[in-house]
Amino acid sequence: MKNQEIAKIFNEIADLLEIKGDNPFRIRAYRRAALNIENLSKNIESLTKEEILEIPGIGQDLAEKINNYLKTGIVQTLEELKNQIPEELLTIMSVPGVGPKTAKTLYEKLNIKSIEELEKFASAHKLSSLPGIKRKTEENIIKGIEILKKGRKRHPIGKIMPLAVEIVNYLQKNSPLLKIDIAGSLRRWKDTIKDIDIVATSKEPQKVMQIFTEMPHVKEVLLSGPTKSSVILKEGIQIDLRLVDEDSYGAALAYFTGSKEHNIKLREMALKKGLRLNEYGIFKESNNEKLGGKDEKDIYDILGLPYIEPELREDRGEIELALKGSLPSLISLEDIKGDLHVHSKWSDGSHTFEELVEAARAKGYSYIAVTDHSKGLGVANGLTEDRLLEQSREIKALNKKLSGFKLLHGVEVDIKSDGSLDLDEGVLKTLDIVIASIHSGFKQSSTQITSRLLSAIKNPYVQIIAHPTGRLLGEREPYDMDIDEIMKAAQLNGTAFEINAYPARLDLNDIFAKKAKEMSIPLVISTDTHIIPNMDYMRYGISIARRAWLEKDDVLNTLSSDKLIVKIKKKIINQSI
Repeated sequence: MKNQEIAKIFNEIADLLEIKGDNPFRIRAYRRAALNIENLSKNIESLTKEEILEIPGIGQDLAEKINNYLKTGIVQTLEELKNQIPEELLTIMSVPGVGPKTAKTLYEKLNIKSIEELEKFASAHKLSSLPGIKRKTEENIIKGIEILKKGRKRHPIGKIMPLAVEIVNYLQKNSPLLKIDIAGSLRRWKDTIKDIDIVATSKEPQKVMQIFTEMPHVKEVLLSGPTKSSVILKEGIQIDLRLVDEDSYGAALAYFTGSKEHNIKLREMALKKGLRLNEYGIFKESNNEKLGGKDEKDIYDILGLPYIEPELREDRGEIELALKGSLPSLISLEDIKGDLHVHSKWSDGSHTFEELVEAARAKGYSYIAVTDHSKGLGVANGLTEDRLLEQSREIKALNKKLSGFKLLHGVEVDIKSDGSLDLDEGVLKTLDIVIASIHSGFKQSSTQITSRLLSAIKNPYVQIIAHPTGRLLGEREPYDMDIDEIMKAAQLNGTAFEINAYPARLDLNDIFAKKAKEMSIPLVISTDTHIIPNMDYMRYGISIARRAWLEKDDVLNTLSSDKLIVKIKKKIINQSI
């Protein structure tokens, strides 16, 4: 929790500095520090001063701020900045979808000082005349105000999952539990989450509930009872803990995991069989005899179904397939042989090739692809053609020393505003892997964005389109583009789409990834690693793939490096015929 708190504070400082028009390098330093702290696999409270300084992007000044916050709960810089910025601006920025630049524009150009005024202007379409604000921005602002009025919003899974795991670990360590599991949409790995649902069983329920409601960071207790308690954390997230009898644990877990629609289908099946299904178990309707419920598998067995994995329980046809015995054999984390989107110190990554190889080997991978940014992304120290060739020589030299592992040489080449690529094709064709992506011009028209992506998809040397729709969960909507046309082009040209596992992206999402599978479009799952802990994000990409019904054979980086290269290079051969 402290990691997220400090990351939030550093991002708030960056926002306020941006409003002030401060040095962009200082702003980026805070954002980079926030990102790296949020991505730490360890609790920052457990680190020594020396270990904090080892976090990429953390120097003496930021380390001192971290240590002061851990001691006092305050970062003085943030308090000083808040005193320098009009309170009305901070209010406007509380609306989801309104960033610091937009808030400043609204305040200075239209003198908007309240959420009520903002809603009035947005509803009357009086914002889109301002520089940098379009009709879609107005729509997003209205949606953000609606979310704010409701008092609760959905949160990216990358923020919620670590928090839920920490809470489960805390309860396991501190209370007398027999079993405990995360349930709800979080167990189904939906990309955004409203609440955290936890199911548990214990012989001392009152003690468990007391410990739960008195956990650190609990802001408010909504309900405290022997079978259900609900709390709001200081982060504004609600957690519901349900305690059930041990012989009902499986039924409760199934009931509180499946979507509403999935559960309705199961209950309808039960009724047709003369059975009754609820969170306590599955019973004969005639005499109330309990047939099962201790184990989750009981429910599916008694209904004549194979076990349906949590990620599939959305009523998208999984029950019908289960009845036919045709459920997909879902991809697993263990199927992944390597990561195809990794950045090094050569651009905006934090590690050397050797450090990346060591970390990848520890995960059981047999290869990774170094795909640093191209020259157009100056802010990321993007590579020129000459630097890319120099990098190639260093990678070849390292590969000669490696045994049982291969470092593939690639690049994340920028798709420029006119659709051309940021590097000469003469250099691109020498690489093992070329992934192309958009990093600018997000507000172009649908025709322009679509044209840019089509141009890259059709290029014979581009094998993968990275984070294809450009969304950032809770921050940026997907590009305005013709996704059907783009997917047809990928299908025709044999260009792969990436499921970017970075939790703020998760792009492609599960809906489009499933469609890609149905169209036989190649897919890869990559982490977009910038610091080594990012490699752990592969689990998030796997969750999207499983929600998309993907199997091992649908994903290219389940292949060995040799087979992978042969597969992706077929695009060049096919296009040259």
